[in-house]
Amino acid sequence: MLKLECRRSSIEVVADILRLGEASKTEIMYSVHLSYNQLRRYVSRLLRLELLDKAVAGDRLIRYRVTRKGLKLLRDIDTVLEMLEAKESTNVWHEYNHSRAATFDN
Repeated sequence: MLKLECRRSSIEVVADILRLGEASKTEIMYSVHLSYNQLRRYVSRLLRLELLDKAVAGDRLIRYRVTRKGLKLLRDIDTVLEMLEAKESTNVWHEYNHSRAATFDN
């Protein structure tokens, strides 16, 4: 995978959270590399949009689980990211070939 940028978009962060399937806040925070404030904002938004739901596991341990709606969104995000990645790879290859041709013209 060719990745020229280091920062993730919000959509990529959402996809990373949804890919976990089921996790506690701590697991999400460390797995997805979020600060606590970022975690709170993303989880709150995903709950409000019904992409995650709360599940109680054991004594007071709250876990967050991806919903069917969240799985559908994840599939759609992955499809778009794959399309963009293929387009980016094609553009990089085209630019490489174009720069080589310019070198031979001189």
